[in-house]
Amino acid sequence: MSAGSSQRVDRHFVVAAAAVALLPILAVALFATPAGAKRHAPQVKFMTLNLTLGADLLTAAHSQSFDELKDNVGVILNDVRKNNFPVRAKGLASEILRKKPDLVALQEVSLWRTEPCTLDIFPPKAKDVLYDYQKLLMRHLNKGEKQYRVVISQPEFDFETQANTDASPDHSCDINARLTERDEVILARRGAGVKTRHAKAAHFDELLVERISGIDIPVTRGWARVDANVRGSGWFRFVDTHLEAFDNQAINDTNQGTDVGNGDVRNAQAKELFANGGPATGDKPVILAGDLNSDVKTPLKPGDSAAFWSLLQAGFAERATHDPLSCCLEGDSLAVGDGANASQLDHMVDHIMTNDPRHVRRVRTSVTGRKPHNGFWNSDHAGLFSTLGFH
Repeated sequence: MSAGSSQRVDRHFVVAAAAVALLPILAVALFATPAGAKRHAPQVKFMTLNLTLGADLLTAAHSQSFDELKDNVGVILNDVRKNNFPVRAKGLASEILRKKPDLVALQEVSLWRTEPCTLDIFPPKAKDVLYDYQKLLMRHLNKGEKQYRVVISQPEFDFETQANTDASPDHSCDINARLTERDEVILARRGAGVKTRHAKAAHFDELLVERISGIDIPVTRGWARVDANVRGSGWFRFVDTHLEAFDNQAINDTNQGTDVGNGDVRNAQAKELFANGGPATGDKPVILAGDLNSDVKTPLKPGDSAAFWSLLQAGFAERATHDPLSCCLEGDSLAVGDGANASQLDHMVDHIMTNDPRHVRRVRTSVTGRKPHNGFWNSDHAGLFSTLGFH
């Protein structure tokens, strides 16, 4: 081999070696994320929706005698029938199916049951189903195709008494009525990459106690939660709750020493959520959804802001919208033409929040159910929907 040939071989070897050495650098240049660009954050869709039980329970809470209680419960039962949940369930299902949330927090998923008149009502035992809101809603959500599953369903307030449904002046019993309030139900979308585990529910320690017809009745409320991972979001905790609604009514003074009327019961319940070991704590981001009966921007009565302020001070941030507002239709009837209209949605009690606002960002949010469906408003609450990015 000549000297010239040797030099050419050496040059080729040097060039080849340099190219091999540059391969990792070229690969980084070709496939790395450009400067200033962000990786696409996994997005998860959430919804919270209060189905409304279909009547005003304060009617019964104001009862001063057993005869008055029977009359008032008769009014409540008639209102429930008039508000026709089998029809409203279709509209509620359409709200959910149109937005396709990955996780849904429901409240007031009522179970109404009856039995022939009896005074044997402690504990409640009526079994004849009048309306099962959960069963009816799931039937419409999964009609033709199974799209949602119940992750957890939490029964809470459970009360039965006699009812005078025909307003007879002798206060006679026509039927026994029983309300079992499933106040927190979590749904997950099927076939959408929604994984769930460690579902759990419990009651609050702090409860409002109503004296109804001379008997103290605790208004049981609580929470449900589940850990979830949606299409690579990483594991987070989803909490559904319904804080005390009647805290500002000052109905009676039997609430175990708590100053009823200043939002104290509701505030104490909110603090239980993020107290040490509470459902809205842990090493994962928390998404808190539900009817908090509290807001700082749109309070209606003294004490309305307290629970929400406590959550803000604990590091939670809003991830829903105040525009438009979502609460609440007035009156006992949700039938079109009976007085309900969208202008009555003038404040906010339902929320979607997070305790990790740095890493859980709001992508888009909207309000559903601000128009009637099939001759009825779906609920006295509008629904809240939020798409959140997990960064």
